[in-house]
Amino acid sequence: MRGKHIGLITNHTGLDAQGRSTVDLLSHATGVQLVALFSPEHGLAGNNDDRVASTKDAATGLPIYSLYAETRRPTDAMLQGIDTLVFDVQDAGVRFYTYVTTMGYCMEEAAKHNIAFYVLDRPNPLGGEVVEGPVLDPDKTSFTAYFPLPVRYGLTIGELAQFFNDQNRIHCELHVIAMKNWHRNYFYESTGTRWVPPSPNLRTLKGSILYPGLEILQSAGVSVGRGTEAPFEEFGAPWINGDEVAAELNARHLPGLRFTGQPFIPVVGLYGGQRCGGVGVRVTDKQAVRSMRMGMEITTVLVKLYPQNFDPAKLMFLVANADTIRQLQEGPGAEQIVASWSNQLNEFDALRRKYFLYK
Repeated sequence: MRGKHIGLITNHTGLDAQGRSTVDLLSHATGVQLVALFSPEHGLAGNNDDRVASTKDAATGLPIYSLYAETRRPTDAMLQGIDTLVFDVQDAGVRFYTYVTTMGYCMEEAAKHNIAFYVLDRPNPLGGEVVEGPVLDPDKTSFTAYFPLPVRYGLTIGELAQFFNDQNRIHCELHVIAMKNWHRNYFYESTGTRWVPPSPNLRTLKGSILYPGLEILQSAGVSVGRGTEAPFEEFGAPWINGDEVAAELNARHLPGLRFTGQPFIPVVGLYGGQRCGGVGVRVTDKQAVRSMRMGMEITTVLVKLYPQNFDPAKLMFLVANADTIRQLQEGPGAEQIVASWSNQLNEFDALRRKYFLYK
């Protein structure tokens, strides 16, 4: 980094092994000129759930440009005087997590402005082996859907940057600073590194494993535990009978999972202040959990028990795959829906292996 004029894309997760922030390290590094900071959704401190305004960093006096405001990508004015962008953000390993899109947009702007792009790689909390879920339809790209990936893509953020740079034909000058000692079979706790929640509701490692399959339910009017003590570890709604739904799900014997009736009252957000019939999700074997299979099983149960309250068409926002939504409406079992993904997942799996940095 010596001699470079750096724009740093980061948030509260940008820490080294001693817990020092990347902002602090680069602002004090010899021969390095830190010019500006850029923050993704939730802001530099990672605690904001609304649009985030650009501001100034109190410690360094540098501008913090929000990439979750009027613009979602760095503008020409923001990139003035910058010859290098550095991306250091912990992601969730899930297609619809917006940090992935922020990285893609920043890589595109780096390519346009002949700016070098460095990714400081970080572990995928879900490991690097499992690919799961439907592949995004190419006509459904958005801020929560940057590129046709499955929901769980099994790449680190650095590997994903290489994949985007090549497959999305960005062709920026990309440098990935690889981790040492990370292996594809590692879940986050295998790293020995402290888990820093990357966003306000993704608080626990258990929640991060269940997140892909539960988050898809919210757009269809199901609380996924936001506004409670256990987001992404429970789901429910005022019209759900938690014991009934838990019994249906347990009868399906999903590997690594148990379900219990567990009513809750969210403090804020969807159904804030209302008592929800809820279902608590227990993880008994995280290696065995297939969270997208779980999401499909929950969906088919809710369609069966509560057809007046639950419309699977509303899952399109995050599922972003028309064939999957059609099947959920027409009613084959979840097993059949999961099987329908296999050809595309096999193709993707073969493709992603070209970008592996770790065994």
